[in-house]
Amino acid sequence: MASCDVTVMGAGIFGLSCAWALVQRGAKVRVIDPFGPGAGASGGVVGALAPHVPDQWNPKKQFQLQALLMADRYWAAVTEAGGAPSSYARTGRIQPLADQAAVTLAQQRGQNAVDLWQGQAVWQVVPLAGNAWGVGSASGLGVFDSLSARISPHRAVAALVAALRARGVAVAPDAPQQGQVIWATGYAGIKDLTAALVRSAGGGVKGQAAVLACDLRDQPQLFIEALHAIPHADGTVAIGSTSENQWDDDSKVDAQVEALIARARDLVPALRDAPVVARWAGVRPKAKSRAPLLAAYPDRPGHFIANGGFKIGFGVAPMVGEVMADLVLEGRDTIPAGFGF
Repeated sequence: MASCDVTVMGAGIFGLSCAWALVQRGAKVRVIDPFGPGAGASGGVVGALAPHVPDQWNPKKQFQLQALLMADRYWAAVTEAGGAPSSYARTGRIQPLADQAAVTLAQQRGQNAVDLWQGQAVWQVVPLAGNAWGVGSASGLGVFDSLSARISPHRAVAALVAALRARGVAVAPDAPQQGQVIWATGYAGIKDLTAALVRSAGGGVKGQAAVLACDLRDQPQLFIEALHAIPHADGTVAIGSTSENQWDDDSKVDAQVEALIARARDLVPALRDAPVVARWAGVRPKAKSRAPLLAAYPDRPGHFIANGGFKIGFGVAPMVGEVMADLVLEGRDTIPAGFGF
């Protein structure tokens, strides 16, 4: 096997986005994952790429904004390189507003978005009447933002794998580590890092989600009472997710996903009679700070960490690849404060 400049351990969204950024800069890359691409949390079904609210701004929110603004170009380039679609689409999002206090706050945030979102997206209070989801609110109003997007996680992973393959990079189940090493190994990697540091680096949060047959593919996604409903290009709607800090089986679906489905049917008239076509469960890596963990690996020269994409992994992936390529190839630390140890 030919030598390489960087070995990426893990073929989830962070590992693949790092590999793609490195290849784009001319590096020779090797990707290793004994379980195959998207085997962990990146094999989920929801695919909500949604911004933080435009207030109380901080480096994490700015980082996510930059990633969401580059997503159109990013996923188009990935698809062009490998010929596999990611099902990415920036279709926006609606959020019902319960009362006048919520409306006033949303209007204030809309003013903030004018500056913070650089004129490239809007956060607006709009009437809910006639929306395709059939949802309403006591105020009759909701927020529409044009920055939110959707992506099919398994298609996005496949698109990156195809793009890398077109550049001569395959995902291998096992191979020697060569060159510098990026550890993008998800929940297992967080546990390994905790053991190495002899202090907590974070943990995992199990999530369960479901896919329903309901064709709203051109509609904005919906966020209602902490429930995400994402219409996908294949005529399905993904709903999720639970957040479980204790569990017996990482990948087992149980009564909690059934409760999620029942709640979605109760909240969203368009989903009331939609049949369930899939259920999913998995553990998402969550760094102690809740921000992505992007840093040099402590006490391992030439090793780095890209982990902790809890809930926002696919949304921030384009920027994760860029800043990790800066760090690994050029020694430039462009990572926001708070994303390390």
